[in-house]
Amino acid sequence: MADEKEKKVKKKTDTPEDTKTDAKGKKSAKKSKEAEAVAEEKVPVRLFDFYKKEVIPSLSKQFAYKNPFQVPKLEKISINVGIGAATQDPKMVDIIVKELENIVGQKPVVTLAKKSVSNFKLREKMKIGCKVTLRKARMYEFLDRLINVAIPRIRDFRGVPDKAFDGNGNYTLGVKEHVIFPEVNIDSIQKHFGMDITFVTSAGSDDEARELLRAFGMPFVKREASVN
Repeated sequence: MADEKEKKVKKKTDTPEDTKTDAKGKKSAKKSKEAEAVAEEKVPVRLFDFYKKEVIPSLSKQFAYKNPFQVPKLEKISINVGIGAATQDPKMVDIIVKELENIVGQKPVVTLAKKSVSNFKLREKMKIGCKVTLRKARMYEFLDRLINVAIPRIRDFRGVPDKAFDGNGNYTLGVKEHVIFPEVNIDSIQKHFGMDITFVTSAGSDDEARELLRAFGMPFVKREASVN
């Protein structure tokens, strides 16, 4: 009888300690995630430092801004990939999502068809593409790699068109092949795909947005041809 009482006492004393440790473990996991997010924001990004030291003074002189907060800035970069082959092979979506994740360093969101189109063998809510939105440190890192590494690798490259603005200070760049990014392993490619890259800025006009991207190093040329 004494042994049974001791076992019951041990069980009662053990359970609350276990729940406490579990709660502490969950709290510590949440704190670690928050710490990682804060650390990611505090990591110095080369292009962001360049924006503060070089771009802001340059645009302030060019457009006579009275306050540094009036200088337009890059708010986000949205990348959209349409997968027409997904109607024939649904597995193609997963392959392209992984490729895009390797390029941008962030998990994309799969886009679904809004309605059925019988001529294209498209059904409602079918997976037909993916998209991802970059902000802060990842946005500047991607822009740095795009301008200084990926774009110069385009075959017979002569610059990007300077007229692909929407009238509200946003610019969209079309890339036909994702192999220009150094993160792509050419030997393991299963499907070539292109993407639309939209740069969303706080500029009030296309001219201001154009000069902002040009200051970052975007190689604009005065023509309407698309990027290879």
